[in-house]
Amino acid sequence: MRYNTVIFDFDGTICDTGEGILKSAKFALDYFGYNTPEDYRELTCFIGPPLLITFQEKFGADPVKAEELVKKFRERYTNTGLYESCLYDGIINLLKRLKANNIKLGIASSKPQHYIEALLEKFGVKALFDCVCGVSFKADCEAKSSIIGRCLNELGANTKETIMVGDTHFDIDGARLNQLDSVGILWGYGSKFELIEAQAKFIAEKVDDIEAIALGFFEQTEEVNWKFKGNIIKVHHDSITLADGTPAMREVVDHPGGVAIVGLTDNNEVLLVRQFRYPYKETIYEIPAGKLEYGENPRDAAIREFSEECGASADIFESLGEIYPTPGYCGEIIRIFYAAGLSYGEQHLDDDEYLDVIKMPFDECVNRIMSGEIKDAKTIAGILKLKELKRL
Repeated sequence: MRYNTVIFDFDGTICDTGEGILKSAKFALDYFGYNTPEDYRELTCFIGPPLLITFQEKFGADPVKAEELVKKFRERYTNTGLYESCLYDGIINLLKRLKANNIKLGIASSKPQHYIEALLEKFGVKALFDCVCGVSFKADCEAKSSIIGRCLNELGANTKETIMVGDTHFDIDGARLNQLDSVGILWGYGSKFELIEAQAKFIAEKVDDIEAIALGFFEQTEEVNWKFKGNIIKVHHDSITLADGTPAMREVVDHPGGVAIVGLTDNNEVLLVRQFRYPYKETIYEIPAGKLEYGENPRDAAIREFSEECGASADIFESLGEIYPTPGYCGEIIRIFYAAGLSYGEQHLDDDEYLDVIKMPFDECVNRIMSGEIKDAKTIAGILKLKELKRL
């Protein structure tokens, strides 16, 4: 199903506001002599629900004292804590892509409206939202379901074509009370168990999952069934649910990812390696490449592989981006780099690695790609992207 309206929670969903909120909560509690954790990061109960409720339920404050705590919280938060925040990686591009697909965007948050709008202005994304619903300083105990309801009304949205995105059960519960489908996200402050227990329709692990859900493309993993675990790849056969609720299966190859390097000499020659590739039973031309170790920095890996395969180092080492070589069944990501200002030392090949290093004029390399002689995907992508970027 495709949704034409997406309503987002704010704290922990669009914006990582945790540091400012938690430090300000500790500031208020410490001021009034409450026993608090030494590490402010343990006060995550303050992310999501109204402050007035949290001070009462979690720290036993009576209503009058809770009001005083909220005032002290805002004393720090307004001047300092508000700006101890940042948008989550990928959020801006996600919002732009959703708008490009004519999807209405709203925010329904228990955060004061003034704070939300100040941060949206700071990050330059306020214009992307059709509606922003927060709370007032005088009425900050409004139920999340009520805030979502206001947002729905202001957007003029159809509940059957709207989805609520949030990181805690408050968001999922509020969506259900408004008869909305919901997405529980895992980059915020709630737990996966909490979101499943609250009956979120979808669980999103990555920011980009929201676009797939909104457009009706998302495939929810239900069960991972491992079939093979080798030295490089792992294979699993997964039970999934399609966006329309239909069950299906997917065969997946897990790969740690790789790096590849387009090395260009001062004479405008590309460093290629010529080697036998067993799956194709052919000797082929490729740019030097290698696999990532799990958790390894891609740039560090590329520098290492360039040295090992070609005995080369570079004064210039720039990213050319990423490619997904076989997205139909494999999760491998190859990061491609451009290297120039080359100098040479010794190769350090693996024991089972036999190859020649070839210097091929750049134009000849392009011609062999266009004629079909060079077939390797990462080589084609890297060379042609460099040609376009450098106008070679």
